[in-house]
Amino acid sequence: MDERIKIIRQRNTKILATLGPASATPEIIEQLFCTGVDAFRLNFSHGDHADHAERVQYIRALEKKYARTTCIVADMQGPKLRLGTFAEGKIALTKGMTIRLDMDPAPGDENRVCLPHPEVMGALAVGSNILLDDGKVRFRIQEKGDDYLVAEVLAGSRLSDRKGFNIPNVILPIDALTEKDKIDLEAALSMGVDWIAQSFVQTADDVKYAKDLINGRAALMAKIEKPSALESFSEILEYSDGIMLARGDLGVEIPPEQVPAWQKKIVRMTRGTGKPIVVATQMLESMIENARPTRAEASDVATAVYDGTDAVMLSAETAAGQYPLEAVEIMDRICRSVERDDLYQKLMAADRPANIKDPSDAITSSAYHIAQDIGVACIANFTASGSTAQRAARMRPKQPILTLSQSKDTTRRLALSYGVHAIHVPIATSFAESVSMACTYAITEGLAQKDDRLVITAGVPFGQTGTTNSLRIATAGNNLDYDAA
Repeated sequence: MDERIKIIRQRNTKILATLGPASATPEIIEQLFCTGVDAFRLNFSHGDHADHAERVQYIRALEKKYARTTCIVADMQGPKLRLGTFAEGKIALTKGMTIRLDMDPAPGDENRVCLPHPEVMGALAVGSNILLDDGKVRFRIQEKGDDYLVAEVLAGSRLSDRKGFNIPNVILPIDALTEKDKIDLEAALSMGVDWIAQSFVQTADDVKYAKDLINGRAALMAKIEKPSALESFSEILEYSDGIMLARGDLGVEIPPEQVPAWQKKIVRMTRGTGKPIVVATQMLESMIENARPTRAEASDVATAVYDGTDAVMLSAETAAGQYPLEAVEIMDRICRSVERDDLYQKLMAADRPANIKDPSDAITSSAYHIAQDIGVACIANFTASGSTAQRAARMRPKQPILTLSQSKDTTRRLALSYGVHAIHVPIATSFAESVSMACTYAITEGLAQKDDRLVITAGVPFGQTGTTNSLRIATAGNNLDYDAA
């Protein structure tokens, strides 16, 4: 018998939490996991490879202790655009003053500062805007020379060393993967991470390039944080395995009033494909220093769930905050509260993706409708690639989705998908065996009790991708001739 500790979530929306100094020990990581974290993010903008590798081992140890698969997302830094330094560490700004941006690495002052990015210098034109320090400072280019720019200060009162900047409405001739990213990428893949999150995606070509480098060793999540990515989102979505909506940087580069509408559109489009969508950044930001979130933050998390996201993400709240466990706990409570709301179920039903006239999709859709009509305890499916589970997840059923796969990589990647409880199992040799296996695991995993009904989909012959062609309604406890030990 399996004597591992069982953890059953009371929600279908997943929680992705970032690890950092506040959550570096195996004890804290385990507490985060038990409190509600379904997947962990390693931010390669910080820390070294040894630190990340150690945390990977901590997370994998949880899979041996607890009967729940989790996944690991390695987030690449991407190109970081930063100004140079100032002789006194900072300067005062006044609206209307001008400042020269050049390639001279010498410390700057109120008259000039280094902009050490020739590709940016070349891409900017007179009239272009530069947003610095998360948008608190705004410049407009007034003059352009061969190796310098002159900018007028439109907003902001001070500027300090090495502040990052954004260039809205300009496609920069910069690779989304820097040389550092390529080194980090290989290191992350050697650690066995499940997802690579790619920063600074501007076009589908960025995604194609990263996928070629990954070569199937992990799934690829494109981070949407540039206006240019919005313009080519359909193509980016086509080539990505999942999407992360990074609203922090995106909210700097586009007007803030446009972010909510884009969030709804991106969640809806991504859900329609079945690929997981993560809504990220600044969700419970005040909990970095406070034990409770603001009401606006609670509403923000709830809105992402009402929009139909697969997962919500915590960044500095769990990486560097003073209350990482409390942040996970409140996010878990918000997600559960929304999912119990009748309005949520109505919204999910009203915006359910249309079938794509594919036999496998028709079987999955039928399973969903049967599950709602007869009130099954869970929807069970067998999958090799994960596509069957993703088709079930995009329907946003009330019931959990029990996914059984002979691929451990597949089960881990599915930990980000809505409602999926994925388990690594031996391959079934017949449909009868698959029914018995599903009934057994539904009970042992705590998703059903004896005499509960479940609806099961599978593909015959087994082990072939894209062959979901069979459906069965079964009663848990009446088919227990499979040993799940």
